Formats: sequence, structure tokens, C-alpha cells
Amino acid sequence: MSDEIRVYVIDKGRANLYMRYTDPMTNKPVERSAKTSDRAKALKTAAKWEAELQEGRYAKANKMSWEEFRDYYISNAVAGLAKGSITAYESTFNAVERICNPKKLAEITTQRVTAFATELRKEGLAEATVARHLRHLKASMRWANREGLLNVVPKFTMPKRAKGAKVMRGRPITLEEFERMLSTVEKVVSAPAAESWKFYLHGLWESGLRLSESLTLRWDDAPGAIVVDFTGKRPLLRIPAEVEKGNTDRLMPITPAFASMLQSVPAQKRRGRVFRLLADDGTPFPVKRWDVGQVIGEIGKQAGVIVDEKMVDGEPKRKFATAHDLRRAFGRRLADKGVKLHDLQQLMRHENIETTMKYYVGRDAIAASEALQSILGDTLGDTPTAESLQVEDKALEFQGVRMDRAGIEPATPGFSVLCSTN
Repeated sequence: MSDEIRVYVIDKGRANLYMRYTDPMTNKPVERSAKTSDRAKALKTAAKWEAELQEGRYAKANKMSWEEFRDYYISNAVAGLAKGSITAYESTFNAVERICNPKKLAEITTQRVTAFATELRKEGLAEATVARHLRHLKASMRWANREGLLNVVPKFTMPKRAKGAKVMRGRPITLEEFERMLSTVEKVVSAPAAESWKFYLHGLWESGLRLSESLTLRWDDAPGAIVVDFTGKRPLLRIPAEVEKGNTDRLMPITPAFASMLQSVPAQKRRGRVFRLLADDGTPFPVKRWDVGQVIGEIGKQAGVIVDEKMVDGEPKRKFATAHDLRRAFGRRLADKGVKLHDLQQLMRHENIETTMKYYVGRDAIAASEALQSILGDTLGDTPTAESLQVEDKALEFQGVRMDRAGIEPATPGFSVLCSTN
């Protein structure tokens, strides 16, 4: 049946053309990048691949090459996911190739997976990053097994968060640190480009948009774009499912500060991208997530804004502020201003409200310390102020407790029983 195989060149709207044929064993399409945008060159490559396939040298189940599997998986298993999710899988596959250099899919064994995780840690990557790579690799290996491409699924030992481990890989930066980043922009980009980057940093600070989302923000409609909508009573953002992490179309409210920032742009300039970043020579900067993120990371580094630090092989490894730390700062400011939990979830666009609670709701140690000092004084032996006693009385009254200065007695039946069991 191999002589029935025909390889076609197709355009998927990506940088390179693709080649496709239907596998006679599974009756499913198999795709591979032609690694060129030149159609004539792609046709020659397709003809060569077709000849190899017709000679019976195509990869059967457990003989599939890693390169073929990677193309096949991205084209068929995750093609319907958001662009950011596809990029995340590509990042994992890049890491696998860099560390393990597999030639065949079957070379991804339990031992290789263990070595992969070990090398990631030696490179100083956070446990959360190691876990993300392992999750993506595990999902792809299970899918390969279900498709009959891999006989044995390797075992994965997933990292477990140590008790008391930090939730965030960075932290919300302060206003002073943000202003320091703004003042450092000229150290990273030239004068012709500086104002465009300052406007962009302000946009991230006031909007809470993810980096990839901010790069698709437009004044007008375009496929896959987040669009500024001034037509209603309140300014909104229209977010399509393909660029939304939760994969759901939604209307997003925006803060008054971000609305004012957008409205400050003259009406005649409200077309195309909202954030028109410039390169050092004044030409448009490439709208690529990685490249933009690198510039912001360098600004954070030059400003000396350290958001995380740990020891790796006896040496301090510092993480400097990134675009996501601006988003964290946005969420923290809203939480500190008392924005309701469900409203905060909507503004941060968290699919699960537990994510909002885990990262942004609750009082930090400094706030708790100040509250304790107000009630208890500088030391446990100090006499609290009259004002702090009133606060304490109201708190206890709210909890159903009557208090006099001699002690606490139950205000409701059964309270003492509850106290004795807790």
C-alpha cells in the first residue's frame, strides 16, 4: 500500500510551508514542516519524502523519528489550543531536544525523563518550570501511546511543592520599583524607541494583561486580536477564545486608569496595534513574545528590581522583574484596595477562583504585623491603646463573643465546647 502515498505541500499560514500525506496504516494525516517558505523548494522536499515513503522507509509505530512525532503532535494534538499553549509545548520539545537529543520517539524512556528533569534543575530552573515541562511531555507521550506510536509510556515523577514553598515564581513589584524601571528604559533602548516602551510598561502596569495578550491588543478588529471597545457605556476589551488562556470568548472590564490611558491616545491614531513598540533605529520592533519579554527583562535587570533569589551550587541566582511581575502588581493593588473576590477573578481572568485566592487574596506578613502591634502593643507586656481595645471588642462581638476585661465568656450555648475541641 506504500505506493498509494502522495505527499502534498500545504500553506497553514505559518512562517514555513507544510507537507502532508495520509498514512495508509491509520488513515490519518501526517504532517511535517518543509522548513522553507519557498514553494518550489518545498515541492522538491515533498517529492523526496514521497519517494522514501513509497519505498517503505516511512516510520511505523515504534520507529517514528522524534522530528516526525513533534510535527505530527503539534499539527494534530494541540492545533486547537490557544497560541500560548502551543508555544508552551514547543518550548518543552525544544528543551527535550537540547538536553536529550532524541533521534527516535521510542528513545523517550523513563531513564531519559529522569535525566531530563535532573538537567533542568542543574540549569537552575524553578520547580514550577520543571513541573510544567514534565506535564507537557507526559501528556504528549500518553497521546503517542493512544495513537499507537509509542509502545511503552515512560514513568514520570512529578515535583511536589515543599511545605511552605513560595507560590509565586516572582512577586508583585512596588510603585517605586516600577518608577525605577521607567527611568531605566533609556539604558536598554535608544531615545527614538524609549517613549514607545514607556507607554507599553504603563499599559502592562494599568491593565494586568499578560505579555502575549498585550501584543495582540488592537483598536480595530483582526483575527485573534483583543479589541478595545469604546462603543458602550463603559470601555471594555473584547477577548476571543483563541488568545484567552481559559479558551473562552469574553468581555473584560478595564480599570478607570487604563481607560484614561487609552482615551489619551488621539482618535486619529486609534488604528492597528495599541502598543506600537519601536526598535533602536525607530523602525517597528518585531512583535514576538520572546523578543519583547527579553527587553522588559533587561529593563528589570538594569533597574535592579529583584523579584526572587535562591542559591544554586552555592551561588545566588537572581530573577529580575519581568512583564508578568507587572501583572502581579496589578492584581495585588486591586486586592489591597478591597476589590471583591469574584470581580478580581474576572479582572485577572483566572479560570479557577482558587487561583485568585491563592495568589492575591489575604493579608501579607507586614499588614498582619501592624495589626498585631495595634492590638497588643510593641511587646506582649505592653498595654494596648484604647483605640485598639475598641477594635478588639468589635471583632469579638462580630464573632459572637461577649468580653469584659476579666476574660471572655461564651455568648452562645456550646461555644465553650467548640473552643475546647479546636
